[in-house]
Amino acid sequence: MGFRKKNKSPPVLSHEFVIQNHADMVSCVAMIILLGLMFEVRFVFLFICLLSDERAEQVNLYQYGPKDIATVFFYLLIAVILHALIQEYILDKMNRRLHLSKTKHSKFNESGQLAAFYLLSFIWGCSILTAEEFATNPTFLWEGYPHTHMVFQVKFFYICQIAYWLHALPELYFQKVRKEDIPRQLYYICLYVFHITGAYILNLHRLGLVLLVPHYLVELLFHASRLFYFSDENKQKGFTLWALLFVIARLLTLTLSVLTFGFGLPRAENQGFSLAKGNFNVLTIRMTCLAAICLTQAWMMWKFINFQLKKWREHSQSQASKKKAFSPKSKPHKKDLARVGSANGVVKSDDKTSPRARKAKAS
Repeated sequence: MGFRKKNKSPPVLSHEFVIQNHADMVSCVAMIILLGLMFEVRFVFLFICLLSDERAEQVNLYQYGPKDIATVFFYLLIAVILHALIQEYILDKMNRRLHLSKTKHSKFNESGQLAAFYLLSFIWGCSILTAEEFATNPTFLWEGYPHTHMVFQVKFFYICQIAYWLHALPELYFQKVRKEDIPRQLYYICLYVFHITGAYILNLHRLGLVLLVPHYLVELLFHASRLFYFSDENKQKGFTLWALLFVIARLLTLTLSVLTFGFGLPRAENQGFSLAKGNFNVLTIRMTCLAAICLTQAWMMWKFINFQLKKWREHSQSQASKKKAFSPKSKPHKKDLARVGSANGVVKSDDKTSPRARKAKAS
């Protein structure tokens, strides 16, 4: 018997090596940063602790600043590690049981990762809204603007959100996402980074948090429904509820945005533009923010309508094919009967002789 050949490990720092070992490499970088705490290296605190360039009057309030870039980078590494853990210990095991095709396999992994993130973010966002009472009183969205000071949970929530969506960019390479799916994923990743970072920098974190929570609930329902659909194609009730909540979420987003940028902020006391004070309450910025939100919601509704029309066409085509399959067969044509060797209901033999036996001639 011959010995089995062992799979050769890919060359160091090659594409396959980076893809197979990216979680370990990122873990090493994170461990180096954490080891800096043991030796009290001051530079390490920029990556782990939530710091700001200016100290607020109260200890439990925070501001954003350039030092947040280092903090976002560290939690980006943590997001890569968690992504690899969920993929290896949960999603890969489920994929082995389901035996999905390559297309469904890629979508299953995408929905599994996003469903876990949306669930955690939705619960975390709800706890912040409950504690800060942003949802019970809509005037909190613009009263006292600019909202330069944030509590720890609000700032940490935005740091983690930005870090997660930035980590999704290298994951397109690590997860070997198909070229056909890369543009679609790049669109929504860039939209998330643009809107969340914009709300954070423009001191609109209250509005951003209120809009993110219902949006994450809708997205959680969609990806959870897609996971159930991949496990059993008959489970499609979740998509109906998702379609209803999707439209409600879009209307809620547009309503709160128009209320904040069209009526609330124009009547606020602090008007003007000041980078030092973090005040961006001018007509140009307000209209730009409102236009960005409206265009994004319109684009999402356009994609939603096209998706529903595609599903409706597929359903109608499947129903039509079923009707054809169960329809009664048409009677055969006379020419067809002649071809198979039948005439007036009497089947002829192959040698073109009468079925009656011929009388033997007398000798």
